[in-house]
Amino acid sequence: MNETVTELPWIYAGLASYALAMGVAMHGVLRLSGAAGALSRRPEPIVLGLLFSGVALLAIALATRWLRIGHGPFVDLFELLTSQLFSLGLVYTVTYWRVPLIRPTAIIVLPVLLMMGIWVVTVDPGASAFPPTYYHEWKWAHVLFGKFFLAFCLIGTGLAGIILLRDAPGLRRVFRYMPSDEVLDTVAWRFMLLALVFESLMLIAGAVWAQDAWGRYWAWDALETSAFLNWLLLGLTIHLRFTYRISPRTGAAAIVGIFLFAFFTYLGAPFYSEAAHKGVI
Repeated sequence: MNETVTELPWIYAGLASYALAMGVAMHGVLRLSGAAGALSRRPEPIVLGLLFSGVALLAIALATRWLRIGHGPFVDLFELLTSQLFSLGLVYTVTYWRVPLIRPTAIIVLPVLLMMGIWVVTVDPGASAFPPTYYHEWKWAHVLFGKFFLAFCLIGTGLAGIILLRDAPGLRRVFRYMPSDEVLDTVAWRFMLLALVFESLMLIAGAVWAQDAWGRYWAWDALETSAFLNWLLLGLTIHLRFTYRISPRTGAAAIVGIFLFAFFTYLGAPFYSEAAHKGVI
């Protein structure tokens, strides 16, 4: 690879900012689990500032790459991972700012983002070709709805993670200042309802784009099939949650499973399946 990849320093800086935010958040959670007096010295402003910094640095990275190769981050795995690090971080940061209850989830959400960051630095950052069918307004709607879907799934997973972890030996004291499992469960499923809305919009926008670009609404390739199964799974678990009142721990495990399925769908299936998805390839 002879080309100069000018966006990498910005990506490294953004990931470093996320890592610092994770460290401060973890230190704050552990400190708050100790002396009650520490409650007056919450670390949230520092975490919020570092999150905004990370999002801004990743935005610069995306803009730098856009200028370097001439198109947005829509084609290869490096671009999609980088754009997800930005979009997931942005939605989470705004929610962290506006919904104080979710702030302790930083110790779960930020490690997920950093694992994605480790992945992205192992992927070839070379320039990708931009297909002619990507010059379409419905592509933007499809991508935007998908990013909100995955971000709300991630926030729900952060809340679900606390429900699952707080009963582990030695961890109940860490989360003792958090609301009850029932409260966290209610808020988590509200985010999953938002995720269902945006996934539905994503599938509709993708079908309209596909019809205009390739002459078919649906092709049952690996990514489309997996996305549809993800939609069915999410809808089914929401139905079970509100009809049969499943326990918070069972619901939390279901939320984590849905997120893992969604993660594999959008960052795995189109790149590791032999059946190419025309919305990615």
